[in-house]
Amino acid sequence: MNHSKQTFITAFALFSLFFGAGNLILPPFLGYNAGESWIWVTLGFTVSAVIIPILAIYGHARLQGTMLDFANRVSPWFALMFAVFVYAISIALPSPRTASVTHEMAIQPYFEISSLWTSAVYFSLVLLFALNRSKILSIIGKFLTPLIIVILLAIICIGVFGTIEPMRPSNLENALTGGIMEGYQTFDAIGGVVVGGVIVISYALQGTYNYEEKKSMIAKAGFFAGLGLFLIYGGLIALGAMNSGTLQIENRTQLLNHLSTQTLGSIGTVFLGVLVALACFTTAVGIVTGTSDFVKGVAGNSQLAYKLTAVFGCIIGVLVGQFNVGFIIDIAVPALQFIYPITIVLILLNILNKKYASPVVFKTVTIVTLIFCIPDFLPFVFSEENTAPIKAWIPLAKNGLGWVVPALIAFVISNLFVAKRTINPTA
Repeated sequence: MNHSKQTFITAFALFSLFFGAGNLILPPFLGYNAGESWIWVTLGFTVSAVIIPILAIYGHARLQGTMLDFANRVSPWFALMFAVFVYAISIALPSPRTASVTHEMAIQPYFEISSLWTSAVYFSLVLLFALNRSKILSIIGKFLTPLIIVILLAIICIGVFGTIEPMRPSNLENALTGGIMEGYQTFDAIGGVVVGGVIVISYALQGTYNYEEKKSMIAKAGFFAGLGLFLIYGGLIALGAMNSGTLQIENRTQLLNHLSTQTLGSIGTVFLGVLVALACFTTAVGIVTGTSDFVKGVAGNSQLAYKLTAVFGCIIGVLVGQFNVGFIIDIAVPALQFIYPITIVLILLNILNKKYASPVVFKTVTIVTLIFCIPDFLPFVFSEENTAPIKAWIPLAKNGLGWVVPALIAFVISNLFVAKRTINPTA
């Protein structure tokens, strides 16, 4: 297969893997809340939901290892704990969220069924597919994403080029950082670390490309996938903002349903709901299967470990998936405030030349990031009043980014230390 065709296939695969159905509901509501400041939230959202995830893919293109290798320069134990934490979050939050999105978009508007029943049936089917791997999911996936993209582009184009009403002022304290923090909820930076390893392994199994060819193709594929994500996210944010002055909407799924009905009519909304439900299902099966594969590998290739993890993951899915999307997004915030900064730092260090990202730098920057993301996490444990004095002296802490400046300082100082030791080894 020629390089251009393989790059295109990889780009489409990356887009499909990143563009989970849960992500559909985030951008329109973000634009709705941003109103006149929608361009700033688009920039912020692009940083955390597009640029950082694509840099993770580029990091894997350079590293060409597994997810464990991504954090291995900190320490093998840290790499293992990081991987465990990432998979635990994935199985506990984005996986159940797919059931919640399915209920609110495809079930609740048409049937009087409780969310618990939807979640129970949904994850029973997820478990069935996870325990009996079938190619039907990959076949469905090849058609689902193009159809969803076509429908979304139709919604965006009809909505954006239609009648534009005055937008309301932003109700976000800071539009740029608000966009960055909402981008955390896509889980795409975490997804980039996981998915990048899968892409690298897929290329390795083909055995037809050398290191530089794989690096170039994966990097180009990441760029094209990122461009596609940016266009869809930006369009949905703009559409939400353009309806901010005329609508009174309470939640994310309600807004997306309204926008699709407004542009495509009731039939288009039903069709979108069905496609989103199917896309949610493939995402959930992928998360449960991926997590089970990881535990199986750690447990010495134990098939029992795989089955127990799949069952456990689906039980969590039933319990958490019965709640509404907004609640799941809210409870995800503390975990994301903790794991996302560490993930971002590891991604950025992995794309740097090893000269500037030695093991000493990896350890120092990661530890400092870990320490300074704690104040962002503390308000969810203690009251805002008790944690305010701590956050007051940390730059950007009031915006949830208190780790950024300390991590940058740690990066500079640790590199100066490494440079000094290189020049004078006895120092």
